[in-house]
Amino acid sequence: MEAYKEEFIEFMVESDVLKFGDFTLKSGRKSPFFMNAGAYVTGSQLMRLGEYYAKAIHENYGDDFDVLFGPAYKGIPIAVVTAIAYSKLYGREIRYCSDRKEAKDHGADKGGFLGSSLKDGDRVVMIEDVTTSGKSMEETVPKVRGAADVTIVGLMVSLNRMEVGLGGKMSALDEIRETYGFEARAIVTMEEVVEHLYNHTCQGKVVIDDTLKAQIDKYYEQYGCK
Repeated sequence: MEAYKEEFIEFMVESDVLKFGDFTLKSGRKSPFFMNAGAYVTGSQLMRLGEYYAKAIHENYGDDFDVLFGPAYKGIPIAVVTAIAYSKLYGREIRYCSDRKEAKDHGADKGGFLGSSLKDGDRVVMIEDVTTSGKSMEETVPKVRGAADVTIVGLMVSLNRMEVGLGGKMSALDEIRETYGFEARAIVTMEEVVEHLYNHTCQGKVVIDDTLKAQIDKYYEQYGCK
């Protein structure tokens, strides 16, 4: 596993973003783990988050894109900090764009988007925190493709939960690729998280012990994708 992935896994735990326990997800599933990107709240956390996203995007999609699109609301700060990090790490001026939940009907920046406008010919990388079922793409993709004649290069999320999506047969990220025709990748997968944290000390304690590992395995027996 690449060093930046191991660092990112520990970063999620240290930032209290990746938690383990008993959680009810938006989908109704009972999960032994939960990720909340809203817990990144300090300047240093956001700076590091942007760098991890930038490294993963660079590794998976290269430099042939123009815009980072972060869906409202959590995708907005992620797109901003990743654009900053991309400039710092790779010397590329990437624009950021996000949608609004409600279109603004006044001012110079009125409309359904904020940040850079989307232009014909733009190549877009979309950014989200985590995708469990892929449902968010149902709203976001038509907005982006309807704004201009753009090419969506791919989607990058923090964590691939590796669960079956809405169709119940393949992962949410695989469903996105099949439905919309672009790749969907993650900085790390849940398999990599378990591999790194199982019986591994982080912040002075073992994060995933035998008991928690058994709970995670049981969860994936029910919801995991092959």
